[in-house]
Amino acid sequence: MTQSPIGVLVVEDEQIPAEAHAEYVRRIPGFRLAGIARTGTEALNMLKDAGRMAEEPGIDLVLLDMNLPDLHGLDLLRRIRGAGLPVDVIAITAVRDLAVVRSAMSGGIVGYLIKPFTFSAFSTKLTTYAEYRRRMGEQATATTQSEVDSAFAALRPAVAAVLPKGLSGETLAAVGDLLKRAPSPLSATEVAVQLEMSRITARRYLEHLADQGAVLRAPRYGTRGRPELEYSWRR
Repeated sequence: MTQSPIGVLVVEDEQIPAEAHAEYVRRIPGFRLAGIARTGTEALNMLKDAGRMAEEPGIDLVLLDMNLPDLHGLDLLRRIRGAGLPVDVIAITAVRDLAVVRSAMSGGIVGYLIKPFTFSAFSTKLTTYAEYRRRMGEQATATTQSEVDSAFAALRPAVAAVLPKGLSGETLAAVGDLLKRAPSPLSATEVAVQLEMSRITARRYLEHLADQGAVLRAPRYGTRGRPELEYSWRR
């Protein structure tokens, strides 16, 4: 039996991240963008409307930012649970406060993704959720301990994403941090100088980040000869 695409509601008040997350959802097989909400109130109304329209494709998963203009993400999470809305929630936020993380976990989220992140990290979070949902859907009305353990294990992949050969996680983080702090786009040469590495090495890391969707890549005009590429962190 073919499973229906998982309907995803993106709850994010800032336009650029909202559109980026929506595009990420569209790029992952098995998922369908159900909508974008810019406030907690709008999200709650969309969820309630989706629940009333049984003939329409519904909302299965909420990607929830914690910093909304009208409600804190935790307050929205409590209202979703209080209304008995049958959706899962993954927090996608820059909030790193441990108390918020714990409260979100106790509120029943199935994932927590800290901004900024690459498309690869986003994709991994959603595909592991899809596997969790598939395993839970295969269970009968009663289940066993091992089946429950197997379903929850799908949310916690044991193996981290493997970087291309020759790239290290520490250097990748350093390049990413440099771009995040930079007031303007940087070229591979400029990154190489600041991090004391070769231009070729810097270019490899920058291209990897661009391919993962974390970095914007554009030609820099106004220089002699062939235009040089410049890179900026996707805000």
